[in-house]
Amino acid sequence: MKYRYLGNSGLKISEICYGNWLTHGSQIENETAIKCVHAALDAGITSFDTADVYANTAAETVLGEALEGHRRESLEIFTKVYGRTGPGGPNDSGLSRKHILEAINGSLKRLRTDHVDLYQAHRYDTETPLEETMQAFADVVRAGKALYIGVSEWTADQLRAGHALAAELGVQLVSNQPQYSMLWRVIEDEVVPASEELGISQVVWSPMAQGVLSGKYLPGAPLPEGSRATDPNGGANMVKRFLNDETLTRVAALRPIADELGITQAQLALAWVLQNRNVACAIVGASRPEQLAHNVAASGVEIPAELLTRIDEALGSIVERDPARTLLDGPTKRPT
Repeated sequence: MKYRYLGNSGLKISEICYGNWLTHGSQIENETAIKCVHAALDAGITSFDTADVYANTAAETVLGEALEGHRRESLEIFTKVYGRTGPGGPNDSGLSRKHILEAINGSLKRLRTDHVDLYQAHRYDTETPLEETMQAFADVVRAGKALYIGVSEWTADQLRAGHALAAELGVQLVSNQPQYSMLWRVIEDEVVPASEELGISQVVWSPMAQGVLSGKYLPGAPLPEGSRATDPNGGANMVKRFLNDETLTRVAALRPIADELGITQAQLALAWVLQNRNVACAIVGASRPEQLAHNVAASGVEIPAELLTRIDEALGSIVERDPARTLLDGPTKRPT
């Protein structure tokens, strides 16, 4: 396992990060989830990403149980706040001071720790003054409940505004968590340059495009039984945008490139996002423990420039690059 600094900080995290968005507390049994976390640790993963909204807080609970007894100083635990939790009252979502300060206490209790290494704004809150949000995050850091702060799916302008306020308040905004993959490159033109300027890293989710880049979905073939694309509670709505014959045909053309490197298509997808030096880690999930060692093998893989060019040629026009998608896909109001 290789490690990278998170933003312009001294914190190092594992290049492959374990995330439990669609699995813990919902898609797989808790016993299997705990085995997956232990397999991640055995494979050298030290960074773990979750959120209070995942399975309506159950994912944090499972992760806390799985990590209990392991040396806390050897782990980097990330969680997030914004989405609706609890019964869905008027203050059960968003980035108000009330919700942030109550949410961090709930997350710490479920994670069985006195602090998280990274506390992230899961989305931008259009209904709360940014000054209020950043002051609350600064207070969380000063209380010792989080070491660093980050955000998720913020635009370049939002990152600049948030970073400026964080600097005034004397805290470090070190990361952004966007969707990023060979097929989804909307951060490259605006978010990445702004982040490089500000000392912010990307902690990327869906580096395998919901599993499409693993090559398991084939053009004209039935969807694999038990796959994410067949599970309405496991991300089927998100993966369906990639499930068309043109995309799947072009993705299949990546297999010879992976073969030349002696790796699988899934490992190629993970290695590809890690070629971007602004990326600190790629988040992977797992429904079976054996998947973790396979994913970790992508850490440290270098893809030669000529093969990166061939990847671009193979995928062609199916790649989404429009930077406006970050704002267009973001929430216009808090979830209720």
